[in-house]
Amino acid sequence: MEILPFITVEGPIGIGKTSLAKAIANHFHYHLLKEIVDENPFLGKFYENIDEWSFQTEMFFLCNRYKQLEDIEKHYLQKTKPVVADYHIFKNLIFAKRTLQEKEYQKYLKIYNILTSDVPHPNIVIYLSASLETVMKRIEMRGRDIERNISEDYLGRLSKDYEEFMTSFEDTHPHVPVLRFNGDQLDFVKNKADLEFILEALSSTITEGVQYHGTSQKI
Repeated sequence: MEILPFITVEGPIGIGKTSLAKAIANHFHYHLLKEIVDENPFLGKFYENIDEWSFQTEMFFLCNRYKQLEDIEKHYLQKTKPVVADYHIFKNLIFAKRTLQEKEYQKYLKIYNILTSDVPHPNIVIYLSASLETVMKRIEMRGRDIERNISEDYLGRLSKDYEEFMTSFEDTHPHVPVLRFNGDQLDFVKNKADLEFILEALSSTITEGVQYHGTSQKI
């Protein structure tokens, strides 16, 4: 029995997750799942005052991502339609642990564990990383008003959090292939050869077989 590709692209803010997810969706003809960002009514306030608005911001993201994944399983995965997403639900823990006070984080963690206990999880993760300088340049290039108040210090700490989390994820999820790509060395938006390199690596991983719902099989 063949399994469905459920791929996620992850990495810090501004790294190019959505651009790569779109390219993968177009190339393989997969459904594209995009995270809700601009619709979050608390995000602008969050970047102005993280301590004041972090809990509201993180709860909005968690509830919306939970609903998205629930719909994805019902309308796509259960109907044998492959999916590529520009986020993994685990990112909620990375951001929440960075921004919430310990007491709030423990409350948040309980809600997170309840909501994510039965959501579908990707069977391939693409992890994009880059230096702080590269990330800042890409954020500036895309020119989102809501991101103008993001501090370099926050982005730098977030990048370290991502690296630590991904290392831990690989240790605790050895059955899930993680493809790492360095944004300082690859520019898949401007350089077609770089994009083809990533797509070829992904295609090989899909062909070799991945795990989904605990069963290792070839796609």
